[in-house]
Amino acid sequence: MNKKSAMWRSAAVVTLTASALTLAACGKKQDAPQAGKPQVTVVTLTTQPVSLTTELPGRTSAFRVAEVRPQVNGIVQKRLFTEGGEVKAGEQLYQIDPALYQASVDSQKAALARAQAQQKTAALLAERYKPLVATRAVSQQTYDNAVASRDQAAADVLSAKAALDTARINLVYTKVLSPIDGIIGRSSVTEGALVTANQTGALAAVQQIDPIYVDVTQSSVQLLRLQDALASGQLKRADGEQAALVTLTLEDGSQYKQTGKLQFSEVTVDQGTGSITLRAVFPNPDRRLLPGMFVRARLADGVAADGLLVPQRGVTRNQRGLPTALVVNAKNQVELRELKTDRAIGDKWLVTDGLAAGDKVIVEGLQMVRPGVEVVATEASANAQLPQAVNTANAANAANAAPAKQ
Repeated sequence: MNKKSAMWRSAAVVTLTASALTLAACGKKQDAPQAGKPQVTVVTLTTQPVSLTTELPGRTSAFRVAEVRPQVNGIVQKRLFTEGGEVKAGEQLYQIDPALYQASVDSQKAALARAQAQQKTAALLAERYKPLVATRAVSQQTYDNAVASRDQAAADVLSAKAALDTARINLVYTKVLSPIDGIIGRSSVTEGALVTANQTGALAAVQQIDPIYVDVTQSSVQLLRLQDALASGQLKRADGEQAALVTLTLEDGSQYKQTGKLQFSEVTVDQGTGSITLRAVFPNPDRRLLPGMFVRARLADGVAADGLLVPQRGVTRNQRGLPTALVVNAKNQVELRELKTDRAIGDKWLVTDGLAAGDKVIVEGLQMVRPGVEVVATEASANAQLPQAVNTANAANAANAAPAKQ
């Protein structure tokens, strides 16, 4: 019995010792998560003047366009330009057969000579009758008829001169000239084609593309918001030349090197689209911009004197789609804020409500925290390698916390 009692006593001691060690280990594991707080990276917000711009879609259009049409009837004898080449104002583009118009000029010259001869005869007769009226050698009626014939002959001369001028103008119109400087497109007719005055189809079109217009559209809603912001003082209108400057992004995403200037804005809203048209003019010396290209124009709206920019990585959206941010308060606890954002500027959001200068917005470690949790916050600018360190520390805390949950 003594041996058996001793064995029971030894087994009980071993069991109690193992239980004590197990409880001690579990207690240490449960205390570990409480000792390690999640580490997060924050950005302390400050206000600053922010220049606001609006990016709008638009298309390019030629500065001037002239459709070349014939002003007389005839057969095209020559085409005197190279399609796609540059032409100058007054440069001849086509030659229409001038034979009929040259004959008309010659005929009108003869008619004018005949009218001038008749005018001379009538004038001499009137001069001859004038002294005879005083001596009653001719009647007053005869003299009056001579004067009337003289005046009628003078009118006939003027009419013949006008007819001759018309014939000469028509002769000149057989040479089809370019009305403006620019680049001429393809020709719709060839030599031997019959053309008519004032025909609907153009022979060719000349376009001036340096400078070039850019027409952009802005919704009336955006315009009203901008006007309200300016009226309330949230925005201040940019002054001087900068207020009217416009920059372009091309179809391939590249930036156009030249800067344009806003020329005018329409005063009528398009009923179909609810938008207004704004026109800017751009220099185009290299002809990089061609009429009809799709572009995106960036226009200056104004300056927000106390703009609050928040990194986009620190802003998420809730189930209702509203933007939110996690903020570390003075007690180092996490708070959830609902925000109102105006627009994206680079990699940041312009926030108009929900945050203030001095707030610490969490930008790294968001997945490891929730509202109410006490954290260890470090400024993002203090250590460039901090995000990796934060992730490592939070992973370690999570690893220590995992056994405790079991």
